[in-house]
Formats: sequence, C-alpha cells, structure tokens
Amino acid sequence: MAWLVLVVSGMLESVWAIALDRSAGFTRPIPSIVFGAGLLLSMAGLGYALRTIPVGTGYAVWVGIGAVLTAVVGIVALGESASLPRVLSLLLVIAGIIGLKVFR
Repeated sequence: MAWLVLVVSGMLESVWAIALDRSAGFTRPIPSIVFGAGLLLSMAGLGYALRTIPVGTGYAVWVGIGAVLTAVVGIVALGESASLPRVLSLLLVIAGIIGLKVFR
C-alpha cells in the first residue's frame, strides 16, 4: 500500500509543479488553489509512505516520478523540446526509479 501511495504522491508532485507555473506567481486563483491542494496531498502521501519505505528510496522515487511526469507534460502539452538527449535522460531517471524499487 505504501508504494501505491508513494506513486500517487509523486504524480501529485507533477500536478502542483505545473499548477505553480500556471498560477503566474499566485496571481491566478484556480491554479493557485490546485497548487495548494496538490502540494498538501503530495506531501501527506509522501509522509505516509515514508512510515514503511526508507527515506532515501522513498524521496528519490517521489522526486523522480514528479520530475519525469512534469517533463513529459512540458514536452507533450507545453511545447518543450523533445530532443533525443532529453528523452534518453528521462528514460535514465525511469530506470533509476525502477532500480530503487527492485534493489531495495
């Protein structure tokens, strides 16, 4: 259960990161509210997951999931570069996340 919560929390990290960008410095109310809710839920889930998952592994997986999803949204929806080196770098992060789960 802790791993499922950790994955969802990592996904919520991406939600709050994108909402933070869209809030335009907290001048837009809806993205600002989404940011706050996403941040709260993401941190709460991380805290719950770290009760049974080692902090180094849990935090690295949480950050990795959030970073990869945020980068993918940037590429797919926001027009950021999808160059081969960037995509390969994201695949390396994914491989690291899988490795942390498999080799814990």
